[in-house]
Amino acid sequence: MKKILSSKLIWVVVAVLAFSIILAGCGQENRVTLKVYNWGEYMDKSVIDDFEKEYGIRVIYTTYATNEDMYVSMKHGGSNYDVAFPSDYMISRMINEDMLHKIDISNIPNYKYIDDTFKNLPFDPDNEYSVPYMWGTLGIVYNKTMVDDPVEGWDILWNEKYSKQILMLDSQRDSIGLTLQMLGYSMNSRNIDELEKAKEKLMEQKSLVLAYVGDEVKDKMVGGEAALAVVWSGDAVAMKWENPDLEYVLPKEGGNLWFDSAVIPKTSQHKEEAELFINYLCETEIALRNTEYIGYSTPHTEAMKMLDEELLSDSTAYPSDEEIADSEVFEDLSDTLDVYNRIWTEIKAK
Repeated sequence: MKKILSSKLIWVVVAVLAFSIILAGCGQENRVTLKVYNWGEYMDKSVIDDFEKEYGIRVIYTTYATNEDMYVSMKHGGSNYDVAFPSDYMISRMINEDMLHKIDISNIPNYKYIDDTFKNLPFDPDNEYSVPYMWGTLGIVYNKTMVDDPVEGWDILWNEKYSKQILMLDSQRDSIGLTLQMLGYSMNSRNIDELEKAKEKLMEQKSLVLAYVGDEVKDKMVGGEAALAVVWSGDAVAMKWENPDLEYVLPKEGGNLWFDSAVIPKTSQHKEEAELFINYLCETEIALRNTEYIGYSTPHTEAMKMLDEELLSDSTAYPSDEEIADSEVFEDLSDTLDVYNRIWTEIKAK
């Protein structure tokens, strides 16, 4: 037999439900919101979802294409980011400009899993401002069915045979740096004459370049739209998974060895929660999920033990010490940045 509620009781029930909804809404509005700023396609989205569920913290996740884009946004954009993932030389610049909080490592107990190889590096010698996230190299990926010359050094990117089949990174530091290296100079050159010679070479090359690209390089190379591209090693791993005709080469000149780390900008309004998030990324299962998802190389000792042996043996992701012996790590060139900016503007405007 159905029970019929009195009108008075109905109103009580309605009032209780409405009050519960209001409380729930207030809880949602009052919970901490973390603003995370990262490279495109550089974290498994499910990691964000799981962090939100586990800690009741909302995450606003936005992306950038280059270190320079990230820097400008944080320096002049007014956004209160809590966690970002700049590269080595940019971390050094941000430290020098007092843009970063010191991280309380006691709040990052999972820091113990970071390999010592990635600690005490020149851009953060006392491990005060950054926690290693990923690392890798800069090199050349090429399609073996489209390139019939040996791919050994950066000079292949100036071969007229591959006109309009070459993709360059839309990144002044990488493109100017590799050209300097090809000419026998340091990627960190401050010498104006050397920089002008690099500009001339890039000007000569421009008619051969199909496009200056960012994340879209992956789809273009996988789809066979170009024969050669300058890429970061993790992107090359992902490309090779999808297209077995692609191969990655560290140039004979050495290339660039880079490190991306988690930092807490001084714009952060939730430093403790930011440290909680960074510690979460250093959990073994989470570090493993991220490196397997994006293809980049992890500095996490326990996650490495759980990786597929085929990936570990692939020098694209995990090159030997001998293979990276001649590689250079980018330095902060703030004192010469105006020259780099001018050169890149002139190249792109040609």
